[in-house]
Amino acid sequence: MSNTYFNRLIDSELLAWSKEADRKPILLRGARQVGKSSSVRKLAGHFEHFFEVNFEKNKKIHKLFDSDLIPKQICSDLSLHFNQPIIPGKTLLFLDEIQACPQAISALRFFYEDYPELHVIAAGSLLEFALEELPSFGVGRIGSMYMYPFSFSEFMSACGENQLWDYVCQSSPENPLHPVFHEKMLDILKQFLVIGGMPAVVAKFVESRNILDCQKTLSDLINSLKTDFAKYKQRIPALQISTVFDSVVKQAGTKFIFSKSVREFSHYQIKQALEMLKMAGLVIPVVHTSATGLPLGAEINPKKQKMLLLDTGILQRLQDFDLTDILFSNDFDLINKGSIAEMYVGLELLKTSSCYTQRQLYYWQREQKNNHAEVDYVIQKGEKIIPVEVKSGTSGKMQSLYLFMNEKNRNTASALRSKILFNTIELRSIPCTQ
Repeated sequence: MSNTYFNRLIDSELLAWSKEADRKPILLRGARQVGKSSSVRKLAGHFEHFFEVNFEKNKKIHKLFDSDLIPKQICSDLSLHFNQPIIPGKTLLFLDEIQACPQAISALRFFYEDYPELHVIAAGSLLEFALEELPSFGVGRIGSMYMYPFSFSEFMSACGENQLWDYVCQSSPENPLHPVFHEKMLDILKQFLVIGGMPAVVAKFVESRNILDCQKTLSDLINSLKTDFAKYKQRIPALQISTVFDSVVKQAGTKFIFSKSVREFSHYQIKQALEMLKMAGLVIPVVHTSATGLPLGAEINPKKQKMLLLDTGILQRLQDFDLTDILFSNDFDLINKGSIAEMYVGLELLKTSSCYTQRQLYYWQREQKNNHAEVDYVIQKGEKIIPVEVKSGTSGKMQSLYLFMNEKNRNTASALRSKILFNTIELRSIPCTQ
């Protein structure tokens, strides 16, 4: 497979961080294999020296963090061990798979206090589990950036379609895409829904342009992610986590019903496994909010949650979609198997948010006899609450959207249909009238 690096949205944020005067060590957080290490190595090109330590591969290094956590002494010991210089202002120190050495996580806060001139980035898979075990890992002294799989815009860039993407971003309901380019964008979107945004799969597609090759890469990736279940927590059996994960796949895009999971596990056991999957970044909750005021998180009902998977490619592979329905059909109702369109929009909302915060997704639902209504997402834009209804085709009356607007006295919403589905990076507000 090609070693070509594809630009990511977080690259500019990492570069800006490297130039800050009052700079904190950074924890790069995200699920396994979303490209964290690759982005750090890309940043390393702006430094004279790059010093990478992998705590999973170099178990002996853990001992350097067993005694007093003195940053300059730690760096001196690392430099001596690897026979490589660590020079403040010229070296980027990368502590990879840092979750394998909790003492190294604890040491990060002291780099900010005692060695602020040195650039330090840490990353790790299953990092959230290690952070949960630490009473404090340096709040106010350590920064965090969050990373996800490729967004649609990043996928377009990887495919060499930057000019077309710029054209799309300049479009609007008043200035729509030309039909020729709209059709081309639909084809690219279909490919993205199937392939997803995991870097290894995107790289395979760019290299071969063969969807079947990408399916094999997805299968390997899924097997690797499931193998990690054994690492999540020793007190939770891997089978328990795997079974709940399979239930999330089956219920993707709908309200998660515990009773639809496996009967041999209790409500508590299912909830326990679900929390592990969330912490690993494989499952992303969308929480119900009454959305009567701001902040949206002040009026949530945690008992009502929909679950998204990390990636549409992983979802379609696990649900064993008929790829011909997606790739060769113009009927988006067929394409939207497993609520893949809604899931795509939710993931894009996360990917295009600030990398410095972990955005929470919300939805609204009213459950009354003979009067059920649901709005896929509710977002805050400035001081406004905007309901977002996702339609996989160009038909449909969006009754839930209008009902929400009437109940909440809102006059603005976002209607995302296939013709403007690509503009989720901006989520342009449009007035909705029946």
